[in-house]
Amino acid sequence: MQYQVPQFIEVEDKLFGPLTLKQFIYLAGGVGIAVVLYIFIPIKFIAIIIAVPFVAFAIALSFYKINSKPFIFTLEAAVGYWLKNKLYIWKKTTKKIEAKKEMVDEGPSIETLLAPRLSDSRLKDLAWSLDVKERLDSSPLAKYKEKKLSFEEEEKERVEFTKNYDLGAKGHSS
Repeated sequence: MQYQVPQFIEVEDKLFGPLTLKQFIYLAGGVGIAVVLYIFIPIKFIAIIIAVPFVAFAIALSFYKINSKPFIFTLEAAVGYWLKNKLYIWKKTTKKIEAKKEMVDEGPSIETLLAPRLSDSRLKDLAWSLDVKERLDSSPLAKYKEKKLSFEEEEKERVEFTKNYDLGAKGHSS
């Protein structure tokens, strides 16, 4: 079973010639207010001057668009902005600038050479020192230093390493 999908659902129906129902109501209201003012104000020139803004407002409501949206949406947003409470969060505070003490350059201390201070948090420092110590203990260089080989044994390992390296390099090149 097939169903027809409605299309152009954002387009309002034209009920009064080229006008939609909303446009017709806005224009009818503006012209109605102008007629009432013209009838009840004895000086016709003043009645026309007072009625022109009402007609202009009705025309703006009917036809004027801002950013492809009807003028009524902009008007609604403006009225809502002016009537609703506003919450201001930002408050500027002035900070006092303290004069820095003159630092005497004594050179780096032993503590900063061994483990640089990364942050003000002791927990972060502890985690960093544990990670670094763990990596240093598990490195191949540390294991090599622990062995304490004689000169002959070092020479044998160096020759064996060079042979293995050469064999690996030749195997990858072909």
